[in-house]
Amino acid sequence: MRPTSGPKKSLAALLASVTLFSAAPAFAATTYGEQLEGFQYPFPLQRFSFSSQQQTLSMGYMDVRPTGRANGQTVVLLHGKNFCGATWEGSIRALSQAGYRVVAPDQIGFCTASKPDNYQYSFQQLADNTHQLLAHLGIKRATIVGHSTGGMLATRYALMYPAETQQLVLVNPIGLEDWKAKGAPWRSVDQWYQRELKLDAAGIKKYEQHTYYSGQWKPEYDKWVDMLAGLNAGPGHKKVAWNSALIYDMIFTQPVFYEFGDLKVPTTLMIGTADTTAIGSDIASPEVKATLGHYEVLGKEVAKRIPGARLIEFPGMGHAPQMESPDRFNQTLIEALAQR
Repeated sequence: MRPTSGPKKSLAALLASVTLFSAAPAFAATTYGEQLEGFQYPFPLQRFSFSSQQQTLSMGYMDVRPTGRANGQTVVLLHGKNFCGATWEGSIRALSQAGYRVVAPDQIGFCTASKPDNYQYSFQQLADNTHQLLAHLGIKRATIVGHSTGGMLATRYALMYPAETQQLVLVNPIGLEDWKAKGAPWRSVDQWYQRELKLDAAGIKKYEQHTYYSGQWKPEYDKWVDMLAGLNAGPGHKKVAWNSALIYDMIFTQPVFYEFGDLKVPTTLMIGTADTTAIGSDIASPEVKATLGHYEVLGKEVAKRIPGARLIEFPGMGHAPQMESPDRFNQTLIEALAQR
């Protein structure tokens, strides 16, 4: 009787596959709650509850006091679409050491904040929510720093509350162009919802590596992929996806581009020039896509539209210079704030 090698081969193949699987990055091995329960924030997380659109909502936020000699000034850090207050960790530490009080909220629909079943999202509403939070904290005037979608929100905040905005800093803000006016296709909220339901760790990493980090990847980026993927894979994933869809519709249909010239506060643009972020570019025709997301040009053009704006470029960096090169970014930010 001839010996059979089939079972041995099958066992060997199984063991090899287990070994390969266990050696792969364990993204989204952890899932998080609807308000990011289970994810550890770098500083104590507090909650601000308020009434908005006939419902009680809450925003998670960090309020970090100066660890260096206090200068009496406050910096508010506004996160982007695929980010949370926690992703400002390095900047919070640096600013606190430089003497600033730092407030980093999570906006409604994001991260540790409420995910309402129904909400009329607008940048005006989110700015008002943020203004209410600062009033609750007794902050009458602050420097507003916004990254990505947070840059659009920061712009709207400064337009609505110029007397209470000491400075405005826009870090690779989206909205430096009007994508729909350039021909990017519109998606319905239902289409956005179906897209967001399919979000997974592999897709998040691929997008972030290409767009945020200029094709590079560092181990310290993994936890931010885990954060976003874990939130979207958790028990509240349908509400997370629905609110994300509503927010994408807000971003695409409510440009701030046409109002940059109306800003009346000292403004600094901090731009990673290799950024290619453009909402709708993934479904745009090749001809339209070729015209979108050129931050090496957009930063310069918008700096000319904003009265007295200062442009600081980070050549070769992508969408998140504060995460790609945190030491350099934070030093530059602190120096820029001191010069205004």
